[in-house]
Amino acid sequence: MKIIIAGGGTGGHLFPGIAIAEELRKRNTDNKVLFIGTEKGLEKGILGRLGYPLETLNVEGLKGKGGLGTLKSLLKIPGSMLSSFKIIRTFKPDFVVGVGGYASGPAVLAASILGIKTFIAEQNAFPGLTNRILGHFVSRIFLTFDDSKRWFPEQKTIVTGNPVRSSFIAGNNGVVTKNKLFTILVFGGSQGARAINGAVIESLGGLVDIKDKIYFIHQTGNQESGQVKEAYQKNGFAAEVYPFITEMAQAYRRADLLVCRAGATSLAEITAMGKASVLIPFPFAAADHQTKNASAMANAGAAIMIPEKELDGFRLASVIKNLYLQPEKIKKMEVAAASLGRVNAAALIVDTCLDQASLEEVS
Repeated sequence: MKIIIAGGGTGGHLFPGIAIAEELRKRNTDNKVLFIGTEKGLEKGILGRLGYPLETLNVEGLKGKGGLGTLKSLLKIPGSMLSSFKIIRTFKPDFVVGVGGYASGPAVLAASILGIKTFIAEQNAFPGLTNRILGHFVSRIFLTFDDSKRWFPEQKTIVTGNPVRSSFIAGNNGVVTKNKLFTILVFGGSQGARAINGAVIESLGGLVDIKDKIYFIHQTGNQESGQVKEAYQKNGFAAEVYPFITEMAQAYRRADLLVCRAGATSLAEITAMGKASVLIPFPFAAADHQTKNASAMANAGAAIMIPEKELDGFRLASVIKNLYLQPEKIKKMEVAAASLGRVNAAALIVDTCLDQASLEEVS
C-alpha cells in the first residue's frame, strides 16, 4: 500500500506520525510511506535519517501574525493546495493521515476532495482550528483524550491514545549504559524552553551539596546550548548538553527523573516508558491544555507539577533534591506513570485505517 502522513513542524506532531509510519512498515515492509511537511519544520532534519521521503509545502500558520502577516499566510493557501493536489496525484496514496501542523490542512483537504480516504490524529484535549475543520471531511478522527469528542462528529471519533515511536515501548530497550549517578533529563520540547533552561541553571546553586551525586542530560534548543553548557561547567556539575537529542528514547532510559513540558506527545512517551517527572506546563498552550495534562499526571501520583509562574531555581532545586533523597517515591511515580500508558495507540490507528481502506476497495 501507499500512505501519506501529513503534518509536523514540532515533535508533538511529527513523532506520532513517525509512530504510525513505523507500525505501517511493521505490518508490511512493502508499504510505502510519504510524509508531507514544510521546509522549516523539524521533519526536514529527521525523516531522511529514518529513511522516509518528504515532500514540502509552502504554508504557515495564521495565528498571532497580525494583519499583514495573516494576509501573507492566507495568500500561501492556494499554492499549498495546488502543490498538495500534485503530490497526491503523483504518489497515488491509498489513504492520507493528518497528524497536525501547518502542512496537514491542505494535504488532507486536497486528498478528501480527490476522493481518497482521509484520517486525522488529534494529540490535544483542545483541538486546533485546522483539525476542527478537517473533522467534517475525514473518515475517522483518532483522539488522545476523551474530552476532545465534543469538538468532532461523534460517529467518526475513536479514542486511541497518542501513538509513540516503537523505541519508547517497554521491551524495545536496546543497549543502554545507565549512569551510576542520579540522572536528570531536561528538555522543553523539540525546540527547547527558555523558562526551563533558566530555572535549571538557577537551581544549580541549591544543588551544590549533591552535585557529585547527580548528572544532567539537557536538550536546550538551538538558541541557548552554549550558555547552558557554560553554566554547568562553571558550577562544577557533570552534564551532557545538546541543542537536540536524536535518540531521545535512549536518553529516557538513562534518566531517573525527567524535567520537561507537559505536551501530549511527551506525556505519551513518559507513560509508555514509566518514568517519574517534574512537569512545567507551557502556560500559553491553547485552552491551557498542558496544565490539564500535567494535573492529571500529578493527581495520579505519576508526576510533580510546577506552574511556570511558580517556577524558580529554589523551587526546582528543592523538588529535585527531595526526589533524589526518596528513591521509594521515584519508584511509586514510575509505577503510576506506567499505569497510564497506552502503548497500542499506533496499532489501533493503523488497524482502523487499513479496515477503512479495505472497505473502500470492496465498495
